[in-house]
Amino acid sequence: MLYNPPAFRLEEIAVLHTHIEQTGLAIVTTNGPQGPIASHLPLLIDRERGALGTLIGHMARANTHWQEGDLTRDALAVFSGVDAYISPSWYASKQEHGRVVPTWNYAVVHARGRLEVFDDAERLREVVSRLTDRHESRRNEPWAVSDAPERFVESQLKGIVGVQLEISHIEGKHKMSQNRPDKDVAGVIDGLGAEGHIEMQALVRAAAAKE
Repeated sequence: MLYNPPAFRLEEIAVLHTHIEQTGLAIVTTNGPQGPIASHLPLLIDRERGALGTLIGHMARANTHWQEGDLTRDALAVFSGVDAYISPSWYASKQEHGRVVPTWNYAVVHARGRLEVFDDAERLREVVSRLTDRHESRRNEPWAVSDAPERFVESQLKGIVGVQLEISHIEGKHKMSQNRPDKDVAGVIDGLGAEGHIEMQALVRAAAAKE
């Protein structure tokens, strides 16, 4: 379970799916004979498959995770977003009473569900093509799977297995200083900007605007 106080909790499914799309890379964990197993995998979210969406990707066939992990129990996919250290020196409260401590702001989504493994060549080709198109689409001259020689693609597909996780539980957390007084949040926004944490600064400012 994710420690998730109400002030930081994200519950809107569309927002959680957007976080997954923007992050792309997940840490996927399952239980194995020697304890937890983790793999870092780029995953797609299919918003329309399943009540909460379905994650799709692949891993190296040589990665024993897909063989050793207990697929009869839920796997966990963690999508970590932007994060930043928050200095107590940024708080107006420091000047008033000094009862302040450092913390860390971050955005994360946890998705759980049963992990399915598959090795059908056409299904793998579809997954690889979708992943490639997703991340190459922002480029002026995007690379496509079809750019590579067909025999080479076929050989590469033999070196991977597909993974799919239909989400049974999903939760998100945006810890953006929502538990601090307005004057402290203003100091955090200024401090983040001064240190170049522009993405986090924008998220803290957006969270403050919702209050």
